[in-house]
This record gives sequence, C-alpha cells and structure tokens, in this order.
Amino acid sequence: MEGTSEADTSVSHDRFYELHSQRDRLYRAVALVVGDAALAADAIDEAMARAYSRWERIEGYASPEGWVYRVALNLARSALRKRRREDLWERPPERTVVDQPPDLELRAAIGGLPVKFRGVVVARYLLDWSTTDTAEALGIPEATVKTRLKRALARLAKDLEGAEE
Repeated sequence: MEGTSEADTSVSHDRFYELHSQRDRLYRAVALVVGDAALAADAIDEAMARAYSRWERIEGYASPEGWVYRVALNLARSALRKRRREDLWERPPERTVVDQPPDLELRAAIGGLPVKFRGVVVARYLLDWSTTDTAEALGIPEATVKTRLKRALARLAKDLEGAEE
C-alpha cells in the first residue's frame, strides 16, 4: 500500500487482532439478545468480516467492538424478520444454549424483554459498557439508553418479584 509503512500495517493488524479477541464475548452478547446461538454466530462472523474489509475506517472509531456489536445485532434482527416473513416460526429452528445467566428465572425474564431493551441490558451489564459506549454502539442517544435501561430493569424487577411468589 502506498503511503502506509510496514509499522503502520502491524499496528493496524494488532488493533484488529484485539477486536477479534472480543469475538466470543460479543457472540455471547448477541446470542443472549436474539435468543439463537447459530444466528448470533453467523451475525458476528459477518460483522467481523465487514469490519476487516473496512478496517482502515473502523480502526479509528472509539469503539470498534461497539460497531461490530451493532452490525451483528442489525444482521441478526434482519434475519429474524426474514424468518417471520417466511413463516418459519411454525417450525422453529433448533436453539443452542449459550453462556446464559445461571439463574433460569433471570434468563426467562431477560428473554421476555423486547429486543430493544435486551440490547441495552446486555451491552450495559454483560459487556460492561458504559451508557455512552452502549449508545454509540447501538447508534441511539445516551438518554434513550438510560430510558430503556430504567424500563427494562423495572420490568425485570416486576417479573422476578412475581416469580418468587
């Protein structure tokens, strides 16, 4: 590449390798949000491939992993919408269990949240991202992240309280 030194390329590859080391963590997060391990794996792999092909631009982002998370969620949601259109829900695909919260009641409560709420809860608490990082990754205002978190946590508390009785 003209204008790029070998040292610059090495740094770039090192940064991409750091992002790739986050793949399994991001996969678990997407799988928890969409509830389908195979779909999450496909979405993360495609998002990583897209990141690689656009690396010169993405490496300059404050959070390349946030970009991959958002792209993977968008890909997975698109695939879910396509499945619905094709009426595949009559014969649901086999779901594989991924690293889920060990508490079955908590897992069921998280699974009962709308996807937009699950996305922020998982980013904030499973990935341990700040509300700013979550907002940037999902492409939504930080105030929206806070609102969704507040509503999601209230709903989880209500659902889990009802499960204890």
